Amino acid sequence: MITTPNWQDADTFYEQLLDAQVNLSPEQQQAFSARLILLLANQVGDAAVLAECIQAARQ
Repeated sequence: MITTPNWQDADTFYEQLLDAQVNLSPEQQQAFSARLILLLANQVGDAAVLAECIQAARQ
């Protein structure tokens, strides 16, 4: 699992993330977040890495 910053243009990503949730209800925001998590998990693909990420997020 990579724990150091490893992305290009984090500010743009954050802005896109916020823009994607404008005018969504709290329930729609939760559904959006769940779908995004599943899409990103599919990109990672490695079950061991995903398990590490889940553990790290809980801490």
